[in-house]
Amino acid sequence: MWIILIVAIVLVAWIVMVYNGLITAKNRVDEAWSDIDVQLKRRHDLIPNLVVTVQGYASHESGVFTKVTEARSQAMQAQSIDDKIAAENQLMGAMKSLFAVAENYPELKANTNFLQLQTELSDTEDKVQASRRFYNGNVRDFNTKIQVFPTNLIAGFLKFTAYKFFEAAEEEKAVPQVQFNRS
Repeated sequence: MWIILIVAIVLVAWIVMVYNGLITAKNRVDEAWSDIDVQLKRRHDLIPNLVVTVQGYASHESGVFTKVTEARSQAMQAQSIDDKIAAENQLMGAMKSLFAVAENYPELKANTNFLQLQTELSDTEDKVQASRRFYNGNVRDFNTKIQVFPTNLIAGFLKFTAYKFFEAAEEEKAVPQVQFNRS
């Protein structure tokens, strides 16, 4: 009788430890996503000022401004992680178009306000990348926990599901083509 009781206590203790480990890992992933969310909010707050500054110099480029504004709006409204990832990748594509427009205006590139906004946006992008790496590391750890035996038995029973990685957009993964002009 004592042996059965001891085995039951050990089994319950093990299940509690596995459950607590899964909850801890899940909370770390959620915290890491929250860090990304903070940086994305900061990016979203900088974009309107940047658009207004560029608009002052390149008002006839309205298509680019509309594209950036729409992409920002979609990114801010996205709810799920998958939707946020897709919307943020679309926003970054639109921002590249905005900076391409800015390249055509030397007086804009010398504007103090534009340079400050560009620096802040660059700093924010660095923080987003760091937050993405932190998030992806926590996702890797959590997903590994729910996939390895015997933890996967408890995770499956309690309906823990894997998180998705915050991956770069396909165009960011492409290898840039370098061409040299030969004279």
